[in-house]
Amino acid sequence: MKLALIGAGQRGMIYSEYASKTVEIVAVVEPNDNRRKVAADQFGIPRENQFQSVDEFYRLGKICDALIISSMDRDHYTQTMEALDLGYDILLEKPISPSPEECLRIQQKANEKGRKVIVCHVLRYTNFFAEIKKIIDSNELGKIITIQHNENVGNYHMAHSFVRGNWRNSDLASPIIMQKSCHDMDILAWLVDSDAKRISSYGDLTYFKEENAPANSADRCLDCKVAADCRFDARKAYLPIRGQWPATTISVDQTEEGLLKALETSPYGRCVYRSDNNVCDHQASIIEFKNGVTVTFNLSGFTNKMYRTLKIMCEHGEIRGDDSLNIIEVTRFTSNMSEQYEHTVIRPAAMNGGHNGGDTGLMIDFLDNLENEDSNSRSSIDRSVESHIMAYAAERARVTGTVIDIDHLKEELQETLRDSRSITMQR
Repeated sequence: MKLALIGAGQRGMIYSEYASKTVEIVAVVEPNDNRRKVAADQFGIPRENQFQSVDEFYRLGKICDALIISSMDRDHYTQTMEALDLGYDILLEKPISPSPEECLRIQQKANEKGRKVIVCHVLRYTNFFAEIKKIIDSNELGKIITIQHNENVGNYHMAHSFVRGNWRNSDLASPIIMQKSCHDMDILAWLVDSDAKRISSYGDLTYFKEENAPANSADRCLDCKVAADCRFDARKAYLPIRGQWPATTISVDQTEEGLLKALETSPYGRCVYRSDNNVCDHQASIIEFKNGVTVTFNLSGFTNKMYRTLKIMCEHGEIRGDDSLNIIEVTRFTSNMSEQYEHTVIRPAAMNGGHNGGDTGLMIDFLDNLENEDSNSRSSIDRSVESHIMAYAAERARVTGTVIDIDHLKEELQETLRDSRSITMQR
């Protein structure tokens, strides 16, 4: 089995490192010279299979069995569509695309070509969420009535990825609810076992903007007179964690000198209050599913650590979970406040790999799907499109101040696809 890597950033390297234990990584496509060299050296990729652009790689035709596409969000569509034409199966980093129409076109072409596109919805593969799903499906607490779900982004993660980093601007990448929270939309639809009916959403970029910059601060941290008093000073963010994420994303050279050099010119050295970011730093959504379940989903960049918490309220009890602690609490309701209630604490089995083992589980599933024709992935393109439509609907609801009917939205998207196909046929 042979794979090629398109996009040798952090996520692409994680997936490739796991795959390389059992299959051969034969080519890399990466515009950044340093990252391309690191990938080539690590996987022993010959010079003739190291490419700066995907066009160079695709001109060779199909040279391996499957691709890992982990490039920037807005590159996914064209790269995936051409890969499908060449006959590749694909592991595709989320989001599929910032555009719901493009998501549907990828789904349609994958089905037409009989190719497998597996989306990196890693949460489905964690023991934590699998255990919650098992409890729900056992029906021991009856049907779900409502859910509170929080994605706690972490203030330092917010600053790194969504203020300074690649996903800071929706015009360059995706809205944050698409880029970060299509994971959560996917896991909610999976747990609830229903398509969404209606979505409303509210949020804004409130804090990370110039009006909140400290007095006498500068455009870049290395030039700032008040950096010592700012927790977002880039030196504080990256130098103490050399060799760890997120310092590893800003420079291949993880010496103090190498990091400081990167901070002189890269976006990661910019003041968080004076960047070109435009994505929300907080967003709250209300979702009604077709089976009657209601969900409140809260995305926030103002938390001390990165984790997800949820409370699932059922007919006969409730489930509380904190994935950072790897703890699930199940409580059965009682007849009165004095009666002793049944309370169970579950600690799912630990699994190696990022995202609480979700990265490992995803790669096991992907490689199994490549080897077994009849395998059906937990995060196939057919299953994953729903989460992206939900995320798109939430962002449209936020921007327009309206409640989005999902079926109406899907009809609108299908009409757009029919119109575009008609235009193509006329040509």
